[in-house]
Amino acid sequence: MDSAAIDLFDTSRFEASRNRLASLAYRLLGSAADAQDAVQDAFLRWQAADRQQIKAPEAWLTKVVTNLCLDRLRSAQARRERTVGAWLPEPLLDGDPMLGPADTFEQRESVSLAVLTVMERLSPIERAVYLLREAFSYGHAEIAEILDITESASQQHLHRARTRITAARRRGGEVDPASARRIVEEFLAAATSGRTERLVAMLTDDVIAISDGAGLAEKLLRYDTPQRVAAIARGGFKPTPAKRRLAGGAPAIHYALVNGAPAILFVLGDQVIGAVTFDIVNDKIATVRGIAAPTRLVRLTEAWRQHGPDTPLIAQW
Repeated sequence: MDSAAIDLFDTSRFEASRNRLASLAYRLLGSAADAQDAVQDAFLRWQAADRQQIKAPEAWLTKVVTNLCLDRLRSAQARRERTVGAWLPEPLLDGDPMLGPADTFEQRESVSLAVLTVMERLSPIERAVYLLREAFSYGHAEIAEILDITESASQQHLHRARTRITAARRRGGEVDPASARRIVEEFLAAATSGRTERLVAMLTDDVIAISDGAGLAEKLLRYDTPQRVAAIARGGFKPTPAKRRLAGGAPAIHYALVNGAPAILFVLGDQVIGAVTFDIVNDKIATVRGIAAPTRLVRLTEAWRQHGPDTPLIAQW
């Protein structure tokens, strides 16, 4: 086999792993753009390596991508951005290959916006061990090899990560899809019509609303108590001429699944200009996340453009 054929063969081997690597990187970093950069850096290292000496390409690539992501998480810039509280995970439309394996509850949960946010409380190494074990089913011996730690250290990191995630996660398990859609539709109807009492009744007592302020705020905007969240929802969802001017028109509002959770998307033309996701616990809304910063909606918009047509909940907001 000549060198050109070898390069083509080795490139095809990398491409066969690309989606899995991107899914791992996204879970570690919470950013599709950063995940793509990490995978591309891994490809450059793959090309530069003596590939004939790599006996287990999948393991080698997993190790490279994991450690590239850990370097990013430990960087001064990443620590600064995440410390000031200006970070939310980048939302992805269901069906995006970057969401990766979803056969088990643990795999689905690991890519939810709720758990991606909770994982910010873990150290980078705890985050890596947790994801490699829970989402990708690696054994502790394999994780130890990937991260250059001992098996006992891997077990300890996993125990700490599980403890912290269990303590922080909302209870209630997975929500029936039909029930989730009904709850979101009722929430939207109450918010756009200004029915505050109905909104309050739909929220858990410890509800939290988080917004990125369309990327204009230095820190995330946070609201708690059912009354405050209902007031913010009523004010934010009720359409006005001023809001339409700010949006650049009258967007349609669509129901969607984002990172496995029910969501509504504000769509103007073929551009997603806002996403609101919901965590539902025991048929009530426990968390509302508003994401409108354009940089966080790039990949979601790309996926939406490939999305089949559906009937919007509101044709012109």
